[in-house]
Amino acid sequence: MDVKRAKTAGFCMGVSLALKKLDDELKKKNIAGSRIVTLGSIIHNPQVIEEYEEKGVVRATDLEDLIPGDRVLIRAHGITREKERRLAKLGVVVIDATCPKVKRAQLGIAAMHDNGQTLLLFGEADHPEVRGLLSYAGPEAKVFGSLEEFLALPLDSGITYFLAAQTTQDIGEYNKIIDSAETKLGYKPVALSTVCSATRRRMQETIELARGVDIVVVVGGYESGNTRRLAEAVKAEGKKALHIEMPGEIPSSFFAKGELVGLTAGASTPKYLIDDAYKVLQKL
Repeated sequence: MDVKRAKTAGFCMGVSLALKKLDDELKKKNIAGSRIVTLGSIIHNPQVIEEYEEKGVVRATDLEDLIPGDRVLIRAHGITREKERRLAKLGVVVIDATCPKVKRAQLGIAAMHDNGQTLLLFGEADHPEVRGLLSYAGPEAKVFGSLEEFLALPLDSGITYFLAAQTTQDIGEYNKIIDSAETKLGYKPVALSTVCSATRRRMQETIELARGVDIVVVVGGYESGNTRRLAEAVKAEGKKALHIEMPGEIPSSFFAKGELVGLTAGASTPKYLIDDAYKVLQKL
């Protein structure tokens, strides 16, 4: 089968930096003798998490799981401001592996909030990054997941709002929201540029890939929002999309003879899984 592979598929800068920090801690383990703990899943890929757990890395679901002396890595998606403050008082060593672009979004939101404006956030309400971003914005902030939800938001005419987006959101949808905001609010709000460049490149490349093939296979964790959005972008182009976590999940019955297949992956998908998927597809 002919397979066209996306050039920028796989780890983004934020994921690579977070895993490098974790690898650096593993090298120190014999010297430090402390547990290495990630607060939540350091990235959204179960295969990567399993590999690190086999190396002795502990995944804590909450602060109560930590013990004094632990070397604790904050995941790439970041954590809430409250958890950061509590973490500093627990007698643990904190290594902040928050993606720099997520951290910049957090600080930008905090600055706007401190300036008296209220956040309207485009993102997934139950995503760890979004929970972290909201914690910098105060209780009045609102989160929505689409243009339709934005237009339906009940807003107070006496409040000055500003816009921001989860860093892995669809830039096209965010731009539509920005364009609609003046009509809804009666003024043009500040719109922070928080969708990261890696997300924009991967999305545009996936759209262009979809336009030149019959079907696109998207490799990445099922909990990875940016991976799901790549699959959604393919479908929006009127093409079939197959979202898988593992190459062994690729069903030969999904493909018709002579189809040209595209292959891409989310920002937290390791290269070896993309390589393996490529080999499986070539053999079909």
